[in-house]
Amino acid sequence: MTASISPDYASRTEPAGQRRRTVGQLIRFAGVGVVSTLAYSVIFLLLGIVLNSFVANTLALLITAVANTAANRRLTFGVRGNEGLAGDHAVGLMAFGVGLALTNGSLAVVHAAGVQAHWVEVVVLTVANLVSTVLRFVVLRMRIK
Repeated sequence: MTASISPDYASRTEPAGQRRRTVGQLIRFAGVGVVSTLAYSVIFLLLGIVLNSFVANTLALLITAVANTAANRRLTFGVRGNEGLAGDHAVGLMAFGVGLALTNGSLAVVHAAGVQAHWVEVVVLTVANLVSTVLRFVVLRMRIK
């Protein structure tokens, strides 16, 4: 009688290294995300003093999206050098487009409700950015692996 490993056992043990890698990436991605979110909030609030909320949101999101993609390439996924740079930033810009639609849509809802407080805008925008961030991780991870 030959010993064999059941497919169930193999599928549970084999991807353990992959799971650790994914968890590590998620932790690093979250760290980059926290810094990006803080930078975004500060930029949005400062720009909101002189610009309307939609323009302030667009500029703050664009500024932080480029830096976020560069930081995630290096810190989260360990990519160094220029190989794949344009494609990675193209994916980052697509995620930016989705994030922009989500955040500006959220701002429209807040304004339609008659809320004008900047702190409410920041809270709503942060939640919308979290949704966008999940998408960014999935798409960048699929692209970079």
